[in-house]
Amino acid sequence: MLWNQAVHTDREFTANRQDIIIKNKKEKTGTLIDVVIPADGNVVQKEAEKKLKYKSLYREIQRMWNLKCTIIPVIIGVTGTVTRSLRKNLETVRGKHSIDSLQETAILGTLHIIRKVLQCEAWSLSGGDHRWFKRFTRKKRPVTRDVIK
Repeated sequence: MLWNQAVHTDREFTANRQDIIIKNKKEKTGTLIDVVIPADGNVVQKEAEKKLKYKSLYREIQRMWNLKCTIIPVIIGVTGTVTRSLRKNLETVRGKHSIDSLQETAILGTLHIIRKVLQCEAWSLSGGDHRWFKRFTRKKRPVTRDVIK
């Protein structure tokens, strides 16, 4: 199993760094897995794009390593949107895979980024402390006035 490493080939490729490569020497198979978390509107487009992007690397690995390869794009939108083919694609990889847990991980990553951005904006707008952010995000209390008679 190779994880985020460049594949050294005889030819020069711009796309030679797959996220995960699983090489099964007994069965003479190779699985190229690429994980992407795009905007929800680009999920289907990214799946086709990734298959096309790694097609030449796929052919070169089949030729060099003498393996039957498959490309598996794992595309999950920032709010958990998945393609129809994700379940079928994950079934080709050994082990248990939960689409729910993948979606949850993508959403939590998105929330983490949003929190970081909001903290940076609050930090810069308040001159270095979070008073501005706290002042505008806290719950508003109803204003009550005491009438003196």
